[in-house]
Amino acid sequence: MATKRLKNTVVSIDIGTTKICTLVAQHLGNNQVEIIGIGKAPSHGLRKGVVINVGQTIHSIKCAIKEAELMAGIPIESASIGISGGHITSISSQGAVPIRKGVVRQSDITNALTAARAVPIPEGQQVLHVLPQYFIIDGAEKIHDPLGMHGVRLEVQAHIIMGSIASVQNLINCCEKAGINVTDIILEQLASARAVLSKDELELGVGMIDIGGGTSDVAIYQHGSIRHTKVLPIAGNHFTNDIAIGLRTPMEEAELLKHTDGLATAELLKEDELINIERIQGNEMRTIKKSDLVRIIEPRAQELLTLIYEELKEKNLLDLMTTGIVLTGGGSLLKGMDTLAQKIFSVPARVGIPRVCKDIPGSLENPMYATGYGLLLHTLKKEGTIPLEGPILKKIIMSMKSWVSDFF
Repeated sequence: MATKRLKNTVVSIDIGTTKICTLVAQHLGNNQVEIIGIGKAPSHGLRKGVVINVGQTIHSIKCAIKEAELMAGIPIESASIGISGGHITSISSQGAVPIRKGVVRQSDITNALTAARAVPIPEGQQVLHVLPQYFIIDGAEKIHDPLGMHGVRLEVQAHIIMGSIASVQNLINCCEKAGINVTDIILEQLASARAVLSKDELELGVGMIDIGGGTSDVAIYQHGSIRHTKVLPIAGNHFTNDIAIGLRTPMEEAELLKHTDGLATAELLKEDELINIERIQGNEMRTIKKSDLVRIIEPRAQELLTLIYEELKEKNLLDLMTTGIVLTGGGSLLKGMDTLAQKIFSVPARVGIPRVCKDIPGSLENPMYATGYGLLLHTLKKEGTIPLEGPILKKIIMSMKSWVSDFF
């Protein structure tokens, strides 16, 4: 039973559509962490990143927390959590303020971001993040860190990310009823990017696609700043569902087939092996060709990546990905997803795993932990953040913050 307490511990909970993962880490200083507890549980009660059954979601969160507590040997009372879902939207905005003392101070940067945040917000939506892309002083060149520079007028180009108030409230309420005080909410692709992207990729330009169970989250970076975010309601569960319907097999069997024999592209099919699968009626088995499975998976994989390609093409963002595409999340483990992405985007593609500094050997070397580990790293870098306003959420969240600083 968890009885002792350790200083400098941070906790993250990745509440996904198919799994809930709790990570407990001890802060060693210098943004270094040591993972001391991991808890995983199947996620029941969410669909496409949104709570649809409160009771089931609470139970799943409690199971993941309990497992992490037993491993870490400490009670878990608060955590940062990730959020995603089709309700997430984003826009670009500008803000400008006078530089009051003639030299840019942190308060001037905060004021500029607050001005950029003053945009019409659709009914039922709440600002989740205000992310600076670049600053301009007195109409001169774009700069990324204006602190300490002289001038009269400070402008900022910012990326505003919004989400449904109801969806945010439901997620936090589930955590609170599971005994967890939510200290931060972070968009999941921002957390994943922190965990799997290198400093050079962020600077030179990169696209990241986090393929989860219910949603696929996209983020484009260049010059160390966010350029675009998008959440698509097509992800790993759609592959599983297609297999179950196409082969008339139970969902559990379809999920297993996806992991053991699935291929995202027929180009990688070397031998057309025979596979024994369970029939949906009873426990009878039948035999199919591996090519039959690939013919079901490949169109869905092409659909997902093509939708993202068309989105980025429409926004004129394809040229920003000079270092290529990084795939992460559990869906990136489907064999051939990186090969197919490279073909569709015509840029290098790789599968991103968390860049763990100090860890239980091998425990987090998996893309499915990218969001959870990124949430931990975000929690360690709160300085320079500004609290979001809004009386409805203030009653629920102790502290919800925006990222206004660089990744590193």
